Amino acid sequence: MVWVFLLLLAWAVAGAACTRLCLAAVRAASVDENAGRGRDLTLYEAAFLSGGPGRVADLTMVSMARERRLLLARTGWATVVDPRGRDEMERSVIGAIGPGGQSRIAPVRAAAAAADAVGGLAERLVGAGLAVTDGARTTVAAGVRQVRAAAVVVLALGVVALLFPATPDLPRDLVALWFALPLALTLSCLAIARAEVHPYSRWASPAGQRMLGALTRRAANGGVNAGTSPGDDRTYLTSVAVRGIRAVGEPDLRAAFAHRQRGRD
Repeated sequence: MVWVFLLLLAWAVAGAACTRLCLAAVRAASVDENAGRGRDLTLYEAAFLSGGPGRVADLTMVSMARERRLLLARTGWATVVDPRGRDEMERSVIGAIGPGGQSRIAPVRAAAAAADAVGGLAERLVGAGLAVTDGARTTVAAGVRQVRAAAVVVLALGVVALLFPATPDLPRDLVALWFALPLALTLSCLAIARAEVHPYSRWASPAGQRMLGALTRRAANGGVNAGTSPGDDRTYLTSVAVRGIRAVGEPDLRAAFAHRQRGRD
């Protein structure tokens, strides 16, 4: 009968999605949650763990702009004021702007995010157990999305099965009950995932998320070890590192970053 084929399909979809999510959750849980103990995150590390390479580039440009060493215009242009970068990240930004000393912010951001300095930062964080590898990135989040999609598919298949005429030997209630089983499997997996591995991070491992939380709490108390120059407004830059450009308070600076490439924070 057609409903049996639809039921088998529902079980296949639900089983594959839940298996993928469970495996991803097990891999995430196997990471050493004690990684990073005894050390503090720098702002660059916090930016990467919160938003990836693009966030590191944003933080670097905001930091330089607040110290008047980089001019970020409302029109979306970056102009170098001080060509002497204080660290690898700043030198990457200056190098991305080019010898002319002026460039659009969007290509500068993209080039700085892809620079060796950010790549080295990522490798160190992965090695310390604070960041996830490229292969594991988004695995849990993607698994959750797949299980959500599977739940919708199972529900749709159940509705289709109920549209077929009922028979005395197989009432609609019984058909609905059979389809409720794979639906319950997907919903229970989602509930467990939310309780055990939420929030789902694209960049930070469980240990990295824990350290980000500690950094945010210290920032709120005014005790951030920023790892940048003494003149930085550390609490402000911590907010930018963790929350992105939406944490920038200056209207002109926010307008400058409105011209960057979309789809990244």
